[in-house]
Amino acid sequence: MTDAPSTIAERSAEMLARATPVPMAARVCGLSDRAIAWLFITPTIALLLAINIFPLIWAVYLSFTNFRANRPNAEVASVGLRNYQRVLNDPDIWIAMQTTAHFVFWTILLQTLIGFALAYLIDRKFRGHAFWTTVILIPMMLSPAVVGNFWRFLYQPQIGLFNYIVSFFSGIPPSSFEMLGSVTLAPWAIIIVDTWMWTPYVMLICLAGLRSIPDYIYEAAEVDRASAWRQFWSITVPMALPFIMLAVLFRGIENFKMFDMVMLLTGGGPGSTTEVASITLKREAFESWLTGRSSAFAIILFVAVFGLANIYVKALNKVKQR
Repeated sequence: MTDAPSTIAERSAEMLARATPVPMAARVCGLSDRAIAWLFITPTIALLLAINIFPLIWAVYLSFTNFRANRPNAEVASVGLRNYQRVLNDPDIWIAMQTTAHFVFWTILLQTLIGFALAYLIDRKFRGHAFWTTVILIPMMLSPAVVGNFWRFLYQPQIGLFNYIVSFFSGIPPSSFEMLGSVTLAPWAIIIVDTWMWTPYVMLICLAGLRSIPDYIYEAAEVDRASAWRQFWSITVPMALPFIMLAVLFRGIENFKMFDMVMLLTGGGPGSTTEVASITLKREAFESWLTGRSSAFAIILFVAVFGLANIYVKALNKVKQR
């Protein structure tokens, strides 16, 4: 008698199982681990090919043609390497490249020095260091549009706070100079803004490097009576160097593509003083509508950044292996 309910329950469960569709897991259980892995990553690969690889291949194709985006129905003819020759022989493009190199050099130098100094101070874990870390990170959290408009207001010669601060320390009248309208000062105005915004990013990477150094190394150095200065140059800097180089790599690639901040602050002016390579590329493509030539310029920039980054990564790997 006691077995009857259990038998009925088992039969019901069996009937319910037969009526239930075969789950997906049971269907793929016969596949190998490699096949299941490809099943999951195939959509991602297809999406990356559609978003990244296809536009790159299309740009390479257009760089060898006379295609213009404002004339989609015109006949497209192959021009060979003529677009590349025109780009490499254009003095305006070389000036834009020099301007870009100027921005990249100074922004990386200032951001690395200031960012590492801030990371070193915060790593001391003084009282209230968590609060000041959050305050320092605020510029990095803001949108570039907000930062650009905010600093445009600060740079105003009549009402901007920046000119009054400079006047307070130097005695120069606030209205006697204009940061964004001066050929000499406009590049430095952009460098100051980019440094203010992205130094916290470098600081975070350097702080991670400093906190990865084991304490016992410093303890051994103290036993050997090494001074604080000696510990800094013999332990702190060498062991944090891979992180510093990684921050330089990230910021170098991003600053080479600098566009939004320059457009918001100066638009490439005054004249073409702050016209970086990305702005020149934009004008070639969407103002002059030289799509084939601008595609060649884009490919040259891509090869330059990829080649320099590859060389830099090899140097970074050698430093990490030491």
